[in-house]
Amino acid sequence: MNSDQDPIDCIKKLLESKSTAKQATYRHILDAFSVFSNEAKRVADELVRRAHPEDKDVTVEFVVISEHEFHVKLAGDMLIFVMHTNIVTFEDTHPIMKEEYILQNEVNRYFGQIMIYNFMADSLKFNRTNDPGYLLARVMINHDNRFFVEGEKELAEFNKISEGPVTEEFLRKIVKIVLRMAIENDLIAPPFTEVKSITLYQKRAHTPELGGGQKIGFRMSYENKTEG
Repeated sequence: MNSDQDPIDCIKKLLESKSTAKQATYRHILDAFSVFSNEAKRVADELVRRAHPEDKDVTVEFVVISEHEFHVKLAGDMLIFVMHTNIVTFEDTHPIMKEEYILQNEVNRYFGQIMIYNFMADSLKFNRTNDPGYLLARVMINHDNRFFVEGEKELAEFNKISEGPVTEEFLRKIVKIVLRMAIENDLIAPPFTEVKSITLYQKRAHTPELGGGQKIGFRMSYENKTEG
């Protein structure tokens, strides 16, 4: 705003543009999260009906935590879906900010986000607060209902802004992709030298955590990013 502008008029224009776009974005991300939740429950119910593992402790569960969070347990894996209520944007250096569509209108750069994490189910069961979790995917949707996905492996093909609005079919596909990703990545034990020496406090306070392991695929991905 320059010195000649009426401050009230400036605020009015921001309300009519940016704030309106953010409200539309929030409604879109809420709708998308509902699709995620319904599809995750459908898949979990179908697996319970069709899968018959020999070990009865190999369980599949769907649990709603709140309006903005639900969990899917697949045997030893726990997937956590979280919808953030705040609308965000990115720094100008982010690749998505350089796309022509984003540059056409300032409000195109504001996104709602859904985060999909993978934890070991035992981490939650035994409250192992030091266990790592891994962000499998971050789904971003804007006021036009256009989207992109940041994530690993199979999700890399969706890392550019979509040509059209997000569809229920696409969201259902994402659910199945991340469920498969979680199961396919196994645990790797920490090096022996890291766990061979402990204090009595560690033994008493963190016995369930000792030697807990980390996900192979996601650890490798994280290391590649930090070493580059």
